[in-house]
Formats: sequence, C-alpha cells, structure tokens
Amino acid sequence: MALTFRKAVPSERDDAQRILWTAFTPYVRDLGREITAHHYTFLAAAIERGDVYLALEDGEIVGVAATERRDDGIYINRLGVAPVRQGTGLGSFLLERVEEIARSSGLRELSLETAEMAEGNIRLYHRHGFEIVRRGPPSHGMDAHMRVYMAKVF
Repeated sequence: MALTFRKAVPSERDDAQRILWTAFTPYVRDLGREITAHHYTFLAAAIERGDVYLALEDGEIVGVAATERRDDGIYINRLGVAPVRQGTGLGSFLLERVEEIARSSGLRELSLETAEMAEGNIRLYHRHGFEIVRRGPPSHGMDAHMRVYMAKVF
C-alpha cells in the first residue's frame, strides 16, 4: 500500500469533505452538536489557496489536513483521518508532512486548537512536540466546551 501526500485540487473537495465529516462526527457529537454543511464552507477557498493537503493510499483519500497561513506559521484548522484508518499512524503522517512544509517555507510555528475533553487528540499533539499555550472557550463560539490552544515552535 503506497501512502502519498499532496495538495488537494478543486475536484477533490467533496471527497475531502467526506473524510472530514466522517472523522469529526464523533468529536462534534461529544461536544453536543451535529455537523452541518456550515462546518466545511471554508474548504473550497482553502483548496484554491493551496492550504488543503491529502494523504492518499493507493490513490484513495484517507486523510485531510486543512490549514491556513498565520504570521510566521501554519494553523491546522482541521486534521481528519478516515475512520477505518484512525489509530494507524496516519494522523502522525499528516502532522509530520505539514511540519515539513512549514519548515521548508521558513516558517517557525504550527498551531491548532482542540477540545479539552479530546484527550487522545491532545496526546497525539504532545507526542509531536506541541505544547498547550492557553485554555479558553472555542474561537468559533458554537459550544461552551473549553479548548486547549497548542503550538509547536521550531
């Protein structure tokens, strides 16, 4: 099985959205909400900017990293792995590739946020050198669950 990493193209928006939707459904339900089409309205523009990356296995999309450039770094807006591939190291693969992009572009930081109750996510990010820089309400204001804001500076 060949695993590859590359930027998404506009014709892959629906497939990327499907991966994110299925990956995030349990997380969002744990927050007491349901995913709506609103969650992914940003995706088409992000793909056009070149800010969405895909992990493909034998040509099939199995992971998505939706990012945005911020100051001296990259903010990881969404990192999603197909449910059948969760727990296989694919999230780590995506994080490592996004870090390579940041470093090769002369950037100094990766950042993200996740729900404080998402302990598995926090452990994954800690294993990759992210540190909690603050705790607070979600930046989107769509629920009241506390978030951890994490960064990796290099």
